[in-house]
Amino acid sequence: MTPRNVFRALAVTEAITWACLLAGMFVKYVVGTSEVGVQVAGPVHGVAFIAYCLVTVVVGVDQQWSRGRLLLGLASSVPPLMTVWFDRHVEKRGGLDDHWHSRHDSDTAAQRAVCWLLRHHRQAIVGFVVAVAALTGIALVVGPPVG
Repeated sequence: MTPRNVFRALAVTEAITWACLLAGMFVKYVVGTSEVGVQVAGPVHGVAFIAYCLVTVVVGVDQQWSRGRLLLGLASSVPPLMTVWFDRHVEKRGGLDDHWHSRHDSDTAAQRAVCWLLRHHRQAIVGFVVAVAALTGIALVVGPPVG
């Protein structure tokens, strides 16, 4: 489980779910035959979107991305398929390694927190699932991003 592999998996997953949601929207709004695609792909994409954003923050902290790069990574989750572009973009510029940089004696508290997550991976996975579920629940209460 390298930062590159984790980030890439979520970037591709987010892009695929975006494409599925777009296909569902096409069927619903252009063809006008069914809402099932949006009803299924919408929540799946929402979960993938939230998971991608959380992983982007963890990997960005670990790989010591600048604030601008981290914000670009988060913003890339909004336009369809841009997470794949961002993944390639950041890798070409040396921002994704095959090893984790965070250590227990790292300079920043954020990097030390990432180190803790990596050393306690079972708790981290449970926390990740709980965070995604909680944020998804909040998103469902707030409602869809558009009408």
